[in-house]
Amino acid sequence: MKYLLVTGGVVSGLGKGVTASSIGVLLKACGLRVTAIKIDPYINTDAGTMSPIEHGEVFVLDDGGEVDLDLGNYERFMDIKLTREHNITTGKIYQAVIDKERRGDYLGKTVQVVPHITDAIQEWIERIAVVPVDGKEGPPDVCVIELGGTIGDIESMPFIEALGQFSYRVGSGNFCLIHVSLVPVLDVVGEQKTKPTQHSVRGLRGLGLTPNILACRSATALDENVKEKLSQFCLVLAENIITLYDVPNIWHIPLLLRDQRAHEAIFKALNLHSITREPHLKEWTLRAEICDKLHEPVRIAIVGKYTGLSDSYLSVLKALLHASVAYRKKLIVDWVPSSDLEDGTKNENPDAYKAAWKLLKGANGVLVPGGFGDRGVQGKILAAKYARENKVPFLGICLGMQIAVIEYARSVLGLKDANSTEFDPNTKQPYVIFMPEGSKTHKGATMRLGSRRTYFQVKDCKSAKLYGNQKYIDERHRHRYEVNPEKVAILENAGLSFTGKDETGQRMEIIELPTHPYYIGVQFHPEFKSRPGRPSALFFGLIEAACGQLDAVLQGNESKEKFNCEMGNHQPNKKVYQNGFAAKPASILPDALYSICNGVHS
Repeated sequence: MKYLLVTGGVVSGLGKGVTASSIGVLLKACGLRVTAIKIDPYINTDAGTMSPIEHGEVFVLDDGGEVDLDLGNYERFMDIKLTREHNITTGKIYQAVIDKERRGDYLGKTVQVVPHITDAIQEWIERIAVVPVDGKEGPPDVCVIELGGTIGDIESMPFIEALGQFSYRVGSGNFCLIHVSLVPVLDVVGEQKTKPTQHSVRGLRGLGLTPNILACRSATALDENVKEKLSQFCLVLAENIITLYDVPNIWHIPLLLRDQRAHEAIFKALNLHSITREPHLKEWTLRAEICDKLHEPVRIAIVGKYTGLSDSYLSVLKALLHASVAYRKKLIVDWVPSSDLEDGTKNENPDAYKAAWKLLKGANGVLVPGGFGDRGVQGKILAAKYARENKVPFLGICLGMQIAVIEYARSVLGLKDANSTEFDPNTKQPYVIFMPEGSKTHKGATMRLGSRRTYFQVKDCKSAKLYGNQKYIDERHRHRYEVNPEKVAILENAGLSFTGKDETGQRMEIIELPTHPYYIGVQFHPEFKSRPGRPSALFFGLIEAACGQLDAVLQGNESKEKFNCEMGNHQPNKKVYQNGFAAKPASILPDALYSICNGVHS
């Protein structure tokens, strides 16, 4: 097993996760099988109870693991399926060591950070690194490990010590360290400054780790004299100093690494030259270039509670991007704070109220993502009502589906007090209720989590067609409230269709309005399985509907040519336009068109 460690210095937020993901893409393109581990030094057992405003979104895995958003980057870029144990936290390590101590496994020894905590970290890495994540048998070739935080953080010290020991134990030919640092340009001086990186590398060396490669974040490519200076003072070969300068979109990062021959430096450090090839990134390059050239806009309003930090909805953003690029449209996201749509804001801050409604009314489609708590819920309900009454394409995810049900009960059934017991435990019209198996005393890992199966109840519905007319699909969940099954018949009689349910038929998974161009709510989170080359079916449907083309596509009057280019199957005899490809004749069946969309069971 070969190990590649990615660390960060100077400041946080340099993009270690994207760098680690891009390295994985590059190594896969060279024919290697790659896995990934994220180390988060916080004491939380997992990311499940952390606020999205503080830490970004909680990413959910197939096995129900609630993990750091960087694991989402790994899965999207490398097209792999990770487990909860691919995210190591201080809380997990200490809990495992304490459990062993309570069982008496240490035979009366004094349990200490060194060697017991550091040994537990190394054992965890070795155990998880060999788990296959690409659907093939046997262990991967390379494990990319990202250490969260910044070198010098006190909470990272046990992990730094463990990784230093680990590098010595596995040997230099099996361990490569890439240090991501910052080379800023001060406006006053106007030159690239190397001192922050020098200090960062010195601190890293002082902790027992020696970088093989420097990945320097900078606004522009590093000057040659700057590289020479970094090489001299950081003791890293000049050809092993990579510039990760600003690019139009992050899909260019693997290409930057390839163009600067980062893979050769990695192969040399890991003794891999004999089993690799030149990276094959034709499809990836095409996707990145197409994304840059798109100019025809499609506007999607995201109506949410955490709009102040885009990372709170990172997977939603990426899923929209995957779908819009596949459809050859330039994605424009309008962030609408849901509370700004409410009457309270109209009285307290009329300018914010007007601005929010202007954004909502100017959008081609509306998306209400998941969330928790009652703040801004009324604004989400108003957004769903606006989309429903004005025939604006709408996608509600998790809480977004639940508020669509509440809005329908209030507006169509005339039940003004219809609500969720999450927001009003004593409501007389509980249209959304707490799940029977949930815990009301413990928050962490007590929701309905991970991959669950949804069975289509109606064949002739948009969601079933978008998923390729499959009998069932597997999507990831994260919720503790659900639509009240006792109210389903009432809603169906009023025109709301429950087109997807779980295996029991009692848990509602998909709602649709048959008379609406595109009004779909889902209890699951389709964004978690969207990939750059295989967009989520429901997100692609939203983009199509927002462009006014969904009905034509579902009837087979649009081709899969746009998908073909995305997957690298471009036909050279087709006429190419700046933002996409000319449509083929109306001869492609809809199920063929959506066969590469994600979420379908396989």
